[in-house]
Amino acid sequence: MTTRLDIAKTYKLFINGAFPRSESGRSLPVVNAKGDVLAHISHASRKDLRDAVEAARAAQTKWANATAYNRGQVMYRMAEMMEGKRDELAAAIMDPAVRDAKGKLAPKVTFAAAKAEVAAAIDRMVHYAGWCDKYAQVLGCNNPVSGPFYNFTSPEPSGVVVCVCPDASPLLALVSLLAPAMVPGNSVIVVASEANPLPSVIMGEVCATSDVPAGVVNILTGQRAELLSHIATHRDIDAIHAGGLTVAESALLREGAAENLKRVTIRQANSTGKKSSKTDSFDWTDPACNTPWWIESFVDFKTMWHPAAS
Repeated sequence: MTTRLDIAKTYKLFINGAFPRSESGRSLPVVNAKGDVLAHISHASRKDLRDAVEAARAAQTKWANATAYNRGQVMYRMAEMMEGKRDELAAAIMDPAVRDAKGKLAPKVTFAAAKAEVAAAIDRMVHYAGWCDKYAQVLGCNNPVSGPFYNFTSPEPSGVVVCVCPDASPLLALVSLLAPAMVPGNSVIVVASEANPLPSVIMGEVCATSDVPAGVVNILTGQRAELLSHIATHRDIDAIHAGGLTVAESALLREGAAENLKRVTIRQANSTGKKSSKTDSFDWTDPACNTPWWIESFVDFKTMWHPAAS
C-alpha cells in the first residue's frame, strides 16, 4: 500500500485583483515546529513592488471618489468574509513555527488565543468601516475667520500607502495597519509578516471576494529587508504605516522618506534607541488602536474659502 503525499499549497502574491507568482520565480516554505512544510509563499522582488505601486496608483482615484458609504460597505463586506474564514485564519495564526531574529522558536499560539485574535481583527475591520462616513466630521472643521467668508478644512486621502506588518499578531496587526489607511480612500500595499505570512495571503483571498476594487489592496510576501530600502525611496509611495520594526529598519524608512517627503508612521511600544530593540511588544489589542486619529496620518487637509452672503 502506497502512502499518499500531501500537496502543499503555494500562495501567490495579490496584485491588482489577481494572484500572480513573483516575477523572480522564487518561493519560500512555511513550516511548523516539527519542520513539516505547511505551504509555500511567493518571494516578492523589487519588480513586484513596482507592479503593486502601479496598480495601487491606478486604482486610488476611483476608490477615493467612491462615496464614503460605499467604502464602508466594502470594508464591512471584508469583515463578513473574514467571519466565514474564522477557523482557517485561526489555523493560519496557530500552525506555522515563528522564530525570532536569533532563530529561537516562539511559544506556540493556542487555538483559543488564535480565535481571539481573529475575532478582534474582524471587530476592528467593522469599527473602521463605520468611520468611512464619519471621520471627516471629526478631522475637518469650519474655521472662524475675520471677514465675510466661510472657511472649511476638509481631509482628503494621501494616495498610495504601504503597510509593513510586524511578526507579532500577524492578522490583528495587518488589519490595524490596513483599515485606517483604506477609510479615507487610499490604496494600500501590504508587506506581510515575514515570520508568519499565512494570515496575510488569506486576506488576499478575502479581498478578492469582498468587492474590493482591483488594485486598492495589494499584498506582497517574502523577506522584509529586501523591500524596505525600495519602499523608502520609491517616489510614487505617499505614506508608510509600519509596526514591529527594529530601530535600524525605522531609521532606514525615515531616512529614505526624507528625500521624497512621504509620511512615515511607525507603531511602537518604546523608543529606547537600542540597536537590537524590536518593537513587536506593541499591544495590538489595545482599544486605543480604534480611533479616528489613526486615520489622520493618511489624509491631507484642504482649506476652502467661500464668500458669505451679505
